[in-house]
Amino acid sequence: MSLSRILGVFFRYFYVSKKGLQQLSDLFYWPFVEILLWGLTSVWMQSQSNIQNLPLILMTGLIFWQIVWRGSQDISICLLQEFWQRNLVNLFSTPLKITEWITGMLLLGLCKLLICVAFGTLTVLILYTLNVFSIGLIFIPFAISLVIFGWMLSFLSASAIICWGHKVEMLAWMVGFLFAPFSAVFYPIEVLPGWAQRISWCLPTTYIFEGMRCILLRGDCPQSYFWISLALNAIYLTLAIFLFRWAFEKSRQKGLARLE
Repeated sequence: MSLSRILGVFFRYFYVSKKGLQQLSDLFYWPFVEILLWGLTSVWMQSQSNIQNLPLILMTGLIFWQIVWRGSQDISICLLQEFWQRNLVNLFSTPLKITEWITGMLLLGLCKLLICVAFGTLTVLILYTLNVFSIGLIFIPFAISLVIFGWMLSFLSASAIICWGHKVEMLAWMVGFLFAPFSAVFYPIEVLPGWAQRISWCLPTTYIFEGMRCILLRGDCPQSYFWISLALNAIYLTLAIFLFRWAFEKSRQKGLARLE
């Protein structure tokens, strides 16, 4: 074995890892988010002497969060696939409109999401004998609100990707978890500090996860939670779509070929 060749390989990938968002996220972002999420969850669990339906609360939160995270990738991942296959210019040189492409991608994402949720729900039922549909028919409107928020996040990350290309492609996976600590997925919002709670109440997801816990712990949920969540989603999604269309038009003027 040659020490010089070994060091050559080491430094070749070492210098690459210093420049890419993907490498930096692996080193710092994902460990930080996981420690923060599960640390806050542990603090809440430790402060409670007897939490009713705790496994069901955690599993339902996990299924709900999968809805958000999968939805946050619908547009951005499909866009990245066109980058990876060097097909972006070919695709939009056809009469295809950007609105038609978006609608088709959302339809595909919705189908994949239904399969994912059905599989996750069945897995939880088989492995842990827990039924996440025990919160009742409110599961459906809650899920719809979460899907809309996920799509909003997907438009945000896709806007950055269509502007800067491969340099920010990790946002497709990262953007959803930026909001996870503030959404109170596995723990009540009271666990967060005051400044974080103010941010949380501005997110549609917070009302859904808080409503889910209200149903499982107390048997009811304020109806206002769902409607506030829906209203916030409508505002955020509209803004995100306009942002993506603006970013797409700006990028097309500069030339989409530069992104490939």
